[in-house]
Amino acid sequence: MANQYLSMETLNFLMYQVHEVEKLLTAERFAEYDKESIDSFLDSMKAFADKDLFPYFEDMDAKPAYFKDGTIIVHPQLKTIIQKGTELGLVGANFDYEVGGMQLPETVLNVLCFIAECANNSASGYLGLTAGSCDLIATFGSQELKDRFVPKMLGGEWGGTMCLTEPQAGSSLSDVSTSATPTDNDFYHIKGQKIFISGGDHAYYNNFVHLVLARIEGAPRGTKGISLFVVPKNRKLEDGSFEYNDVATAADFQKLGQRGYCTTHLVFGDNEDCRGWLVGEANQGLKYMFQMMNGARIAVGRGATAIATAAYYASLEYARERPQGRKINNTGSKDVSSEQTLIINHPDVK
Repeated sequence: MANQYLSMETLNFLMYQVHEVEKLLTAERFAEYDKESIDSFLDSMKAFADKDLFPYFEDMDAKPAYFKDGTIIVHPQLKTIIQKGTELGLVGANFDYEVGGMQLPETVLNVLCFIAECANNSASGYLGLTAGSCDLIATFGSQELKDRFVPKMLGGEWGGTMCLTEPQAGSSLSDVSTSATPTDNDFYHIKGQKIFISGGDHAYYNNFVHLVLARIEGAPRGTKGISLFVVPKNRKLEDGSFEYNDVATAADFQKLGQRGYCTTHLVFGDNEDCRGWLVGEANQGLKYMFQMMNGARIAVGRGATAIATAAYYASLEYARERPQGRKINNTGSKDVSSEQTLIINHPDVK
């Protein structure tokens, strides 16, 4: 296995020379930060990646997440990753101070996530999805929803997901059929299925907060009739205890890559007792969800760059240690009796 997965020297050059991050720090929102404090964040993230992410990437790939007895089993190192990653601010780094965030520039957050994804691209998505769903609730949710869910998610106790895709609809959100039935209380009854839900279930969050696209009875057809609901796996009772909210895990989909990153099939309301709380206004759900979807698009691009970066350094290390073939001599030919040369010495590889 390779020993290097990125170059901090290159990353610092890109941050400060190309993207001029220090200029961002002159804005009032980021007044509490300077280059020294940003460098401290980067050093802490690199140390975390070196100790708790990169050494476990190969094992997480060899022992992928899997479904058993109604739940998803993931690699035990994920417990440490979630705890330490949350403490470092990967969930709330760019959130306002008022909600418990750190108000870091988005660019800096992306650099922190990039380091984590270079080290172990199977693990960081759990934290990223929690951050995205928490941010959506903080942006569009009522004060009651913010108070109920945001602190627990920022604190790393509860995880978050985005639930769009359905078995019969695929990526065609116009065909979403999960239903939301109004009640005389402040919640709706949710019923339906969602598939390919990344990070949808495991043992290392106390609860899951699913953001579910559903259709209220009588809503317009197509995407204009989609609403967004907060649907926790376990709901809080008036006495402070929790009870099961009729959200069942039915299966796990095995990925070709990111094998440590679980992908679940969730069933809502199989026992007619799944409760969801409306986010914002009815029939505006897809508009709200696009905040999280666009964040996920950035994360996918960043993750692809991170995977390619780690692959480059692994290839470079292999080329520097693997002998193969011979050097071309001054006459333009090879002496097959000479010792083999390292791959890095081949002109086309150089």
